[in-house]
Amino acid sequence: MKISQKVTYTLISSTENSFSEFFKVFKSENAESIENHKVVQLSENLNTTLEDLSLFLNIASKHRSNGISFVIVCNEIDIDDIPDEINIVPTLQEAEDVLEMEAIERDLGF
Repeated sequence: MKISQKVTYTLISSTENSFSEFFKVFKSENAESIENHKVVQLSENLNTTLEDLSLFLNIASKHRSNGISFVIVCNEIDIDDIPDEINIVPTLQEAEDVLEMEAIERDLGF
């Protein structure tokens, strides 16, 4: 797992060979902390499933309830199958767009 601090968010990129290995490292590195906005970029090599992504549900909910954005970049999943509580997009650019939109919504009081 690679963690990079960007101007407005933390980018967490998977470098592991399996989703279970990545999620184990994610949890052990305390990457789910709710201190700042996060974008989790999952590698195509992980063969991520809908069940795998559901592990992020509680983490995403905690972020949202604290006014912090949490977005996952994964282009292997049909986005229509994903619960609305998790922001999943196919590209990093779209993740950054989601961060901007959520910042505007928070500023407007939504």
